[in-house]
Amino acid sequence: MGDTMITSVPRALLTLLLSALAPLLAQANDFDYRLAPRMIANDVYALIGTTEDFSFANGGNIVNSGFIVGPSGVIVIDTGSSRRYGEQLLAAIATITDKPIALTINTHHHPDHFLGNQAFPPDTLAATPETIHGIRTEGEGFSANMYRLNGDWMLGSEVVVPAKTLAAGRIRVAGRDLEFLPLAGHTASDLVVIDHDSGTVFAADLIFNRRAPTTPHADIPRWLAALDTLEAIPAKRWVPGHGEVSEDTAPIRHTRAYLEWLADTITRGAEAGLDMTEMLAMPIPEAFADMNLAASEFRRSVTHLYPAAEQAALKR
Repeated sequence: MGDTMITSVPRALLTLLLSALAPLLAQANDFDYRLAPRMIANDVYALIGTTEDFSFANGGNIVNSGFIVGPSGVIVIDTGSSRRYGEQLLAAIATITDKPIALTINTHHHPDHFLGNQAFPPDTLAATPETIHGIRTEGEGFSANMYRLNGDWMLGSEVVVPAKTLAAGRIRVAGRDLEFLPLAGHTASDLVVIDHDSGTVFAADLIFNRRAPTTPHADIPRWLAALDTLEAIPAKRWVPGHGEVSEDTAPIRHTRAYLEWLADTITRGAEAGLDMTEMLAMPIPEAFADMNLAASEFRRSVTHLYPAAEQAALKR
């Protein structure tokens, strides 16, 4: 009887585990991002990713991408985290319109925003000079890391560097009244795309909505200045880089409050002489407890930003 119980319990547990994992395994096996364009304004669409971290289950579908259908073509904002994402984004666009791709924008050089470039016509790929430089110099390293984080979802994904440069200014593209606003802070170059025809602002990763901001290339003072610029834009809706679309500036204010707390916490810790272990153990305030991944992103931010804060405190 004892032997029977020893062998039957693991079988029951295995069955339970397989049942729980079945939906994730099915999604991973078919490599379908299940991209669903949502019309957020007339001829303006957003595809909203999860507010999770990269994983084998989601394949890197943690990013928001979007597209605008103009009278003569389509403007794409960010191509996603893999070749598959880019291909499925292109297929999703085709369910809405048969107009050609006129412009494909990479808002910044983080991999979830450009590794779908392969799927789009090369002569439509565009970014700021700083973003092009970042993709060229850091893209291969990002790509290798994405393979490690997302597994086979990444098969066939390669770095494609945009050849077309974008500059600040208001311009008509495919019949749409667009404005390119290069800011910085999340990275060295964060391009904001404003569609004046609909009052929609694609703010990329300068705004995170109910998801803790990532900071591997962050310059927090510049980021806070960029948020001030964004909040002054008379927009009808905001598409963040991660999280839900908003019709008010609450995500801007929340992102600002988090970054101010983060900068203050790191500065005060460095000036108090706390070591890295003590910093990593700092609690997350209640005001940010509802942000997805707040604890893990705070720990990452400490590893990114604390050494420089220690050096600055020593100089003072």
